[in-house]
Amino acid sequence: MLSAKRNTSIFFKTLLVLGFGYFFWLMLKITLEYIPYNPEVSFLMIKQTEVSERPEYLSFFYTHVYTSIFVLLSGFLAMLRKNFGFKNFHRNMGKVYIFLILIFAAPSGIYMGIFANGGLLSKISFVILGFLWWFLTLKAYQLARKKRFKEHKQWMWRSFAFTLSAVTLRMWKVIIVYLFHPNPMDVYQIIAWLGWIPNILIIEYLITKKLI
Repeated sequence: MLSAKRNTSIFFKTLLVLGFGYFFWLMLKITLEYIPYNPEVSFLMIKQTEVSERPEYLSFFYTHVYTSIFVLLSGFLAMLRKNFGFKNFHRNMGKVYIFLILIFAAPSGIYMGIFANGGLLSKISFVILGFLWWFLTLKAYQLARKKRFKEHKQWMWRSFAFTLSAVTLRMWKVIIVYLFHPNPMDVYQIIAWLGWIPNILIIEYLITKKLI
């Protein structure tokens, strides 16, 4: 029985790592589209009004894009809670994750949310997402400083649920477009909320059930 449970645990962990690896690669490919610096590529092609009228927009955009990929990776490695033979690896990954979110990724995300596609509903969602992402991460950091590590772990999972919105909103976009073929702006309004609300609800359920 114990052997079966252990094998099941190993299977799901392996599946988790492989799944994350796949989606991380997809996100990395998106990030690499913006290297080298080019204000007229991919997503920026539909943001030329902001690019031309707001000199700071590109700085915030590239800050968000370039830091978010490292946030995603460091967050996942921190969530694994393993040192992999390196002293304080888990702790250092957590520090990188928290620092990048609080100083770069979340603030730039909030700014970009103000100019999000999809109208007011999308803007509200992305701004809320940015503020909650920042707050949850700060709370996790404060709890770690107080050595309340059980609570720290839970708040880190909440933060990571918002980090994963970069992946899940794109998943929802593919599903919705494939099934319903809606207007592009309608898609933005829908995925702006679907990208993070189911994530945090799942994490809250797992915390309530003491599964994480």
